[in-house]
Amino acid sequence: MGNALFWLGGTIAIYLAAKKIYRAHPKVYLTPLIVAPVVVIAVILISGVSFDTYDEGAGWLTKMVEPATIALAITLYKHIDILKKNAYAILASVSCGAIAAIVTSVGLARLLGLNEEIMDSLAPRSATTPIAMTISQFNGGVPTITAIATLVTGLLGLIMGPLIVKWFKIRSSIARGVLFGTSAHSAGISKALEYDTVTGSVAGIAMMFTAFVTLCAAPWLIIWLQ
Repeated sequence: MGNALFWLGGTIAIYLAAKKIYRAHPKVYLTPLIVAPVVVIAVILISGVSFDTYDEGAGWLTKMVEPATIALAITLYKHIDILKKNAYAILASVSCGAIAAIVTSVGLARLLGLNEEIMDSLAPRSATTPIAMTISQFNGGVPTITAIATLVTGLLGLIMGPLIVKWFKIRSSIARGVLFGTSAHSAGISKALEYDTVTGSVAGIAMMFTAFVTLCAAPWLIIWLQ
């Protein structure tokens, strides 16, 4: 019990420290979603502790993901009028983004000569991790590879998103929300909320609808592209 509480408290402390550093020095490479996992992994490796031991305590944080996702409904409700007004634009943009992610993933894998199992694993990478892994397993992919691809996708979206917003001078909260929610799922939402709550709300809708489109379209697109 003592070890479990130590790793739980230690993980939270590392995240809070990373967040404090990011607030003092708001650089993309210092975002807590990059710094905290790197530090935690380094501590685990140096200490020689097994993942099972670490997960006994820190695993509680994973279980909080679902309640945290549901809590996004509060932000969505506050901006429900804006979301209704721009519903068609949001849904159309997210649909195109989700389908483009599947097509480019499978297409690139095919160009590189990767086997069908890898293609099936990479196709749902833009959905949230639990849904992406379920789709991957259903289509004959490797869920572990899908989880890694999803993580990399989120981190790339987190890094590239602000640069795209800056380069293309995207000032619309709707456009920024679609960008982060579609390309970087939950990691994108945290970044979107740094702009404003409307951007965060749209990112939340975009993330959920991306998962829905991926769930419906991925199996058919994979067969068609292969």
